[in-house]
Order: sequence, then structure tokens, then C-alpha cells
Amino acid sequence: MATFKLDGQEIPFEAGDTIIRAAWRKGVEIPHYCWHPGLSVAANCRMCLVEIKSQRPMALPILAWDEKKKDYVESTKNKLQPACQIEVRDGMEVVSKGAAVEQAQASVQEFLLLNHPVDCPICDQAGECKLQDYWLAHQKKLKRKTTEPVHKPKAVTFGPTIVYDAERCIMCTRCVRFCDEVVGDHVLDMRERGNKNEICLSPGRTLDHDYTLMTEHVCPVGALTSKDFRFKARVWFLRSAPSVCNGCATGCNTWVDYDPRTQQVYRLRPRDNEAVNKFWMCDSGMMSYKQFHGDRVLTGRVRQDGRTVEIPRDASLDAAARVLEKATRLAVVFSAQHGNEDNFVLRKLGIEHLGARSLYLAALSPESVPGGWKGDAILKSSDNNPNRAGATHVAGATLGTTAQLVADVRAGRVDAILSLGWAASESVKDLEALSGVPHVNLASNIGALTQSATVVVPVTSHAEAAGTFVNGQGIAQQFARAVQAPTGIVSAWETLVDIGKRMGRELSLTRLPEVRAAMPATSASVASSAAGSQPAAVASSAAGSRPAAV
Repeated sequence: MATFKLDGQEIPFEAGDTIIRAAWRKGVEIPHYCWHPGLSVAANCRMCLVEIKSQRPMALPILAWDEKKKDYVESTKNKLQPACQIEVRDGMEVVSKGAAVEQAQASVQEFLLLNHPVDCPICDQAGECKLQDYWLAHQKKLKRKTTEPVHKPKAVTFGPTIVYDAERCIMCTRCVRFCDEVVGDHVLDMRERGNKNEICLSPGRTLDHDYTLMTEHVCPVGALTSKDFRFKARVWFLRSAPSVCNGCATGCNTWVDYDPRTQQVYRLRPRDNEAVNKFWMCDSGMMSYKQFHGDRVLTGRVRQDGRTVEIPRDASLDAAARVLEKATRLAVVFSAQHGNEDNFVLRKLGIEHLGARSLYLAALSPESVPGGWKGDAILKSSDNNPNRAGATHVAGATLGTTAQLVADVRAGRVDAILSLGWAASESVKDLEALSGVPHVNLASNIGALTQSATVVVPVTSHAEAAGTFVNGQGIAQQFARAVQAPTGIVSAWETLVDIGKRMGRELSLTRLPEVRAAMPATSASVASSAAGSQPAAVASSAAGSRPAAV
């Protein structure tokens, strides 16, 4: 592969690469604001200016201070060029850290901060703001401006999810380009000129497409903020865990940002994976973290005399074992919302040990979520389940629908049910027939399946367990545990192993690696490589946020 030199380091590049893109692929950051690897080149912030040594430089006339004459004299210097715009050539030599470059970067920083409100103590971008990072690296001095700064609109509602602060905006136009180039919706633009510039909405419009939170995420400063995250947490108190979105079959790679002191998740951010989600996520996916803590099942539940009674989790395990021991025509319901590991151990217990032959898959339908679900040509899959392919694969058999399960219960072909997860395409009313037979359900959240069950055993949520999803492309991707589960609650696969022990059925699985080793090879063999993303520091700088999980 052809290479060029950047500050003396050999950097490989691909045909058509610019200097900054080739450096970014190598994990080398050239300071920038307006450049983003997933957007077109704007070259308007001028922070990525570099000196190209391997070609005849263009002489730029300047006035330089002459210490002997104690005056400015006419001189020249090599013209610096934007690294985001200059295409790399084999053997090119580039300097991004010389005195001339650093002076230019400091001048750009000073220019951008002239009218900036510097309200860092109240700004949600504090701690992951490139203005802060680059000021510390390239300027390190107070403002010289003593006159009143230019004032612009603050806390402007752009739409149901986003607030705009024009005084913080550096006019990088990332948000405009994202809406135009990725979403295909020209809802944002610039107005006025010079220090009167600001981002504005198209007449009669609001920022209300399906990627508004991503529009905010690409902002490298604090100009666009999310109403959901605004004033909720300081990023330096948060930690990040690599995960996979459970919103649909696309399987976007994510960072789960949580507070380790309270074990609370505050947001999801995209994790770069150009083979799956590139650099993006949709609003539904970024807001799916809400279910990690909402409508949780935290105790065991049994139905007695027509009402649901909460019992200790250990008692619910015993109750589940008693129900399953009596079953002769057991139905096993796999879950398109749970990982391969949970579904595989469900297969081990339900099919191999308990002899179930009636097998089904519980999955959400587009109509079963509030407001409905609709796929698009950008990221959103028409299948709003993260692991339909994986659950079906590890089940190793053809799976019926929950509607077919209802029909089989009514026909007397099933006398007990063991189901995984809360999610089903039918409503509670549609599944009423299931309450006519003993039904053991393992769930993290309240849903149609939990409300039709006679015994509910609490298990961990997506953020509280490690696992594997297989997306709509057939790519297996592993996700890590982010937060600790409430006391006493463990993953679904561990819970199934425990129920098996209480029934005298030893599954011989005690650790997650053992489960993964026992699963069908295609379920886990590509997981590690498929889930890979850019190095954290690189992904962070490209997306305009801090390094995560470092």
C-alpha cells in the first residue's frame, strides 16, 4: 500500500484519501472541527491546516515582527493547506506540528472563541468539547478581546428533541450536511454572514426527522443539545461500555454511557462500524436505553386466585421448576429480543432435557410499539427485533409465531409454556388464552408475555448482561455488560441453568465462554471481528465526542 509521511511517521493511504482521512484511519488525530469521516468536506473551520513539505510551497506575503527594527516588516511564509481537502500522494511529506502550524491553530482557536460565551460550567458539552480540548493543546491563554461579544439567540427549540444555542455555534455546518447528505432532509441551513452567522430552520419546519439526536451528536461543541440528556449528567462522571443496539435488526454498534456510582444508563451513542452502521444511529435506537430501567421486573411473580402476587426471586425459581416438572406437552418460546446465549440455553433445557416439540418465537411487530415502526433506507430495519436471525439459528428448528401458540393452547396441544422475554407482537388481550395453562416466563421488563404468565422470574436487561446478536445481514456481534443488575438478578441463561438444577437437570454450563463454545459455530465465530469498530480514541474524535471506555 502506498504511504506518505506525517510528522515523520509513515501513514498508509487508499486512493482518493485526504490527509486527514488517512491519518484518522491510522489513529492519528489532526485537529479539526468541520471534518467528519461520514460527511462531505467543507474546509471552513481551518483548524486542520498543515504544511506540505514535499512540493513547491506557495509563498504567502505577511508582516513579520522584526526585533531589531522594533517594527513589522514585509516577509513571506509557506501557505498552509487544509488537511481535510488535500488529497494524499505517494511520498508526500506533511507537517502538522511545526511552529507555523501551531501558530495557525492557536489563531483559529482565538478567532472561534472571540464571541463564544465560554459558559462551560453549564454547558452539556463540557468534558467532551473540542473547543476545550484544542484550547488546552493549542492556545492556553485568555481572551484579548475586551469589547462586548456579539450576542445571538440562546436555548432555541429546534424541534421536539433538540435545543440550539447560537452563541456557542462555530458554524462548522456538520448538522446541515448531516441532514442534507445522510437524512436527505434540508431542514437546516445558515443565515447572515460573518459574526452574525447562525444555523436556522427552513421556513415552516421543525427538526423532526428520525435522526435528530444524531444531528445533535455530530456537533463538536455545545451548540446543539438533546432535551433528553440536557442537564442530566456530567460526562466526566460517566463510563462507557461497548454494546449493540437492541432497537432493530440493523444492530448498530453503540456506546452505553452510564454512571458507575448509581449504575444508571444516561444515553446511547453510536460506535463506529462502517460495515454495519457507519457512524450513525436513529432516534429510536438512541432512546432505547429507557427500557433498561423502566417497567422492570425486579421480583418474582405468581398468579394466585386471579391476581398477581410478588414473591422473592428464589421462590419464583422453585415455582417455575414445579410447573415444568408436571408438563407433558411443553411449549418453548424463544425471544428475538434476547441474545443467542439466552436462547441457546433455553433450547438446552426446553428441548434436550424437557423434550419440548412445540417451538415458537416471540418478536415485536411494527404495530406493537407505540406510534408504530417503519424501516428506512438509511439505517432502520423493517424488523424491529435485534436478534430474530440469531434466536432462530440457535433454536435449530422451525419456529411458530405467538399467534400460533395461542391457537395451539386453545386446541389443547399445549399444557405448559416456558417463554423467554417480555416482547410479543400481540397485546395482553390477544394472549389471554395463554393464561389458561401454566406459563413460566423469564423477563426483564413488563410486557404482554409477563402479564399472561402464571410464574414470572426476573432476569437481567440488555445493559446488564453480555451476549450476542445476529443482525439482518447475518453478522454476529457481541455486546458487553454495562451496568450491574439489581441484587440477586442474573442473566436469563444463568436463570435457566438454575431452574434446571432444581429439577435435577444438569446443563453443565457455568460460565459465558462455555455457553458460547457450545453454541452452533456460526452464532459466535464471527462475533468478535464483526463487532469491531474504530479504536475508541479515533471513533471519539471523528464523532466529535470524548474517548469512551478508555
